[in-house]
Amino acid sequence: MSFRPCVLIPTYDNPATVRDVVLAVRAHLADIVLVDDGSAAEGRAVCDALAAEGLVHLERRARNGGKGAAVKTGFAAAKRLGFTHALQIDADGQHDPDDAPRFLAEARAHPEALILGAPVYDHSQPRGRAFGHQISVFWVRVETGSRAITDPLCGYRVYPLDAAIAADARGDHMEFDLELPVRMLRAGTPVRNLETRVRYFSAEEGGVSHFDLWWDNVRISWAHTRLVLAAARDALLRRRPTATTPSDGGPPGSAVQ
Repeated sequence: MSFRPCVLIPTYDNPATVRDVVLAVRAHLADIVLVDDGSAAEGRAVCDALAAEGLVHLERRARNGGKGAAVKTGFAAAKRLGFTHALQIDADGQHDPDDAPRFLAEARAHPEALILGAPVYDHSQPRGRAFGHQISVFWVRVETGSRAITDPLCGYRVYPLDAAIAADARGDHMEFDLELPVRMLRAGTPVRNLETRVRYFSAEEGGVSHFDLWWDNVRISWAHTRLVLAAARDALLRRRPTATTPSDGGPPGSAVQ
């Protein structure tokens, strides 16, 4: 499999952090697809400046559609530009850009695989988010029947684009990050997990959280419901007895050998 990676950064109103993320990750890979998911004037201006300076290929969504929608837009743009893989990193500064070489090296060595970040949190992680992560980890193990996915919600990952697009995740918001790896794994894409440090920035440091505690948890719960039902359906289909075909002249129901 060929390997021509780019960086994919979805952003929505991250004016204080997105430039630093772009500059930091460019030290490791200069091809960057930045997707502005309908930012307001300040965030839009920062994205425009990065594009004008030739630092990113900018894709802009007319209105905010959610992280999943932005990443899908980025997939399409990256594919159109001839890239085979996309290193996704968040625009809010949570992820360590200096881990990019490790992620890219793992993807180069295993180009057919989905490379997922296995987050190592510090004291900055909100307690509620930690509990939500634990719940999602449990349900993803139920949905996949395996422990192949260490953490389904960390947005630091490398996608093989063809497999990611073919998996056809439905979610357009925060649930996308957990749904797509599950669908890819169930479709046969190998998964490899790499530890990476994750830090939550305060508002004073320019951190912006777009996680809606009510609606995003509802969307995540609904995504888990759909994935569990799909797993149950597939399990039933695998257990269903196959019909036999009568042999010529044999009694009805006798199987062809």
